[in-house]
Amino acid sequence: MIDGFVRVAAATPRVEVADCEGNVSRMEEMLRQAVTENVQLLCFPELSVTAYTCLDLFSSQTLLDGAEKALLELIRNTADTDIFALVGAPLRLGDRLVNAAVAFQKGQILGVVPKSYLPNYKEFQERRWFSPASELREESILIGGKSYPLSSRMLFTAGEAIVGLEICEDLWMPVPPSSILAMEGANLLFNLSASNELTGKQAYRRQLITQQSARCLAAYVYATAGCGESSTDLVFSGGGIIAENGALLAESARFQREGQLTVAEVDLQNLQHDRRLNPNFTQGLSAFAPTGVRRIPFSLPERKQVKPIRKIDPLPFVPSGAALAERCEEIFHIQVCGLAKRIEHIHAATAVIGISGGLDSTLALLVTALAFDTLKMPRQQILGVTMPGFGTTRRTYTNALSLIRSLGVSLREISIREACLQHFKDIKQDPDLHDVTYENSQARERTQVLMDLANKENGLVVGTGDLSELALGWATYNGDHISMYGVNTSIPKTLVRSLVEWAAHNKADAASRATLLDIADTPISPELIPADAEGRIAQKTEDLVGPYELHDFFLYHFLRFGAKPKKIGELARLAFDGKYSKEEIDKWLRNFFRRFFSQQFKRSCLPDGPKVGSVSLSPRSDWRMPSDASARLWLEDL
Repeated sequence: MIDGFVRVAAATPRVEVADCEGNVSRMEEMLRQAVTENVQLLCFPELSVTAYTCLDLFSSQTLLDGAEKALLELIRNTADTDIFALVGAPLRLGDRLVNAAVAFQKGQILGVVPKSYLPNYKEFQERRWFSPASELREESILIGGKSYPLSSRMLFTAGEAIVGLEICEDLWMPVPPSSILAMEGANLLFNLSASNELTGKQAYRRQLITQQSARCLAAYVYATAGCGESSTDLVFSGGGIIAENGALLAESARFQREGQLTVAEVDLQNLQHDRRLNPNFTQGLSAFAPTGVRRIPFSLPERKQVKPIRKIDPLPFVPSGAALAERCEEIFHIQVCGLAKRIEHIHAATAVIGISGGLDSTLALLVTALAFDTLKMPRQQILGVTMPGFGTTRRTYTNALSLIRSLGVSLREISIREACLQHFKDIKQDPDLHDVTYENSQARERTQVLMDLANKENGLVVGTGDLSELALGWATYNGDHISMYGVNTSIPKTLVRSLVEWAAHNKADAASRATLLDIADTPISPELIPADAEGRIAQKTEDLVGPYELHDFFLYHFLRFGAKPKKIGELARLAFDGKYSKEEIDKWLRNFFRRFFSQQFKRSCLPDGPKVGSVSLSPRSDWRMPSDASARLWLEDL
């Protein structure tokens, strides 16, 4: 599997109350099924050897003897597998009884974790039979005549994988044991549970699990008791839930009569990256765990190379479904709030913005119009400037004019052709030589026009460049690279397109809608090279630097998680399977890193702009990198 990925599972076997041998027989079947599905770490429910609802039968020597015998039988019968497994059982500790989680692998018990918090209210009465971890003084426990480590603060370690355990009620406490274990290093948290069903309880339970995974920057694997439990007073629905850093990865169906295996993959490298970035993660640990934890080594099972089951989102910056509308609304509010504050602060009478008929300037103009609405300033005070050049096509020119007029913004048309020809003459540039000088002269001329207009009209130049262009350095230094406030500075190109399309359907009248949708459908281009013979765009950005959906994918995984290039390539091949070949992905990924490292000097002097998402390249807050850093290690990794 891909570096950092670990396959985990929550198992809910069919149980019969007090039928220990039958229970472990079904658990063995599920364990072997998990091995065939390449699971490396597996969790069964609380007290799954006996079933949770044995009540006063827990006081019976017959049941306790049977539970111990069945537990050892399960461990012995699965010695030919290498899966790391957790099973719940009632265990004797001298004159006490503990509700325990037993960790075992390859026929050996590794350690035993007692439940810390025993519910003793309403339908729960665990203190009637069990002792909580806080009352235990022993550091070992006898099972089958042999001694094994016993502690509620125990970690099982195998390289990057560090496992911490808690049992059911532990999660519902103000400071769950898993919080302390996570601060001690656990990134895989398992909960052996037996949580009964009540109306609305599942939603609350799911929320607890996802929130705990977020607070602990960890994966959280939850397995709960199923329908085989006694229905005398309670009903148990079974099922598993697996979350990672606040995201729900997998959830099984409830109320199933047969056993279920809930499988997911977690990315330990992503979790470790986020922990390294947060210096407060372990702050105050000494107050919670002054004596530390016991660490028990185990071997992370090796698995054959298999295609990951985890869905890799090809558009990580763009949410899907109902979340897209909420996200777009929120982003517009962030952009508008930032721009409105800046206009208000400098007492600008107008905002000046270059409108090309492309995606970025369209989004910037929409934001500017909404900012003026917020400030109760007339939109006519916005100057929408179209500056036709040598590569301007009829389609983009018409769209620029239509957009400006439909939004009620003042139009100013200033051709840059004569100014650029004069400049070519001054610097002895052949106007028929369409090189970088030819292109950048136009970009800088446009910026000069906007800056001087802003000075003349007591205004502010609103920048249009986006996050993807900043990452690739696809901007003319001291040209479109510069503005007085960049509203799109932390929005990637794939999200810009989604925002424009969303605005077309939710923020525009019929006239504007048609224009916005056509702009979203127009090939991305700086239009600095003359059009082709049919008057169509000849210079398409994605033909030159690569598809923006690929570059945004690369950017997300590189900056958000610090992923290595090889891993990014593997993830991209999964996400874009059937759309791009391995050779295409490798080509553009190499180009991404080459450009990202060589173009840092442009990012070191960016104008202010609002941070919108978790990935940003602001040199003041999010990304500080030497302009002459070498890309060698990253390119070699490919």
